Amino acid sequence: MSGIEEPTVNATVVLPDQFIGSIMELCLERRGEQTEHASLGGGRSLLRYIIPLSELGSDFYDALKSRSKGYASFDYEEGEYRVADLQRLDVLINGDPVDALARVVHKSSAQRTGRDLCAKLKEQLDRSLFEVVIQASAQGKIVARETVKALRKNVLAKCYGGDVSRKRKLLEKQKAGKKKMRRVGKVDVPQEAFYALMRLN
Repeated sequence: MSGIEEPTVNATVVLPDQFIGSIMELCLERRGEQTEHASLGGGRSLLRYIIPLSELGSDFYDALKSRSKGYASFDYEEGEYRVADLQRLDVLINGDPVDALARVVHKSSAQRTGRDLCAKLKEQLDRSLFEVVIQASAQGKIVARETVKALRKNVLAKCYGGDVSRKRKLLEKQKAGKKKMRRVGKVDVPQEAFYALMRLN
């Protein structure tokens, strides 16, 4: 096997000249290879790119419209398959991989995608009595991390007076208990979290 191949598209963008720089930047971010840049006259230009299909995602069109203030038009047709440096990106919750959240990404975007996944998953998880560590891993290396802090229970509420040593013992006991809960606690990932992560590019 010589390598892993991915599908590409031949994309065409027609836009006002004033937005050329920002749209070129967008296509470059999505691993685009420019094949044509032509002036159409009247302050408009045509750009053609070869872009990996996976980079179009759910937000490429929105980003195109946003950066061109709605003035750019976009069309594409099926392209060829090309060898790409792809790798598996895993999501771990408290050290346990969640197979349903794993995906294949290009090496150059593994860290960015990992950060996005961890941040989005952190938004979706409710806080619990134990700390939840969310990590993204590629080729055995942690590329991103987020932490959902534990809810803090006031163990000193019924501890009246100024007995400092007793208060310290209660806090240390609480800390030790949370470490144990972190090791054995099971995290429920809501269905909405899976949908939210699927919408990420």
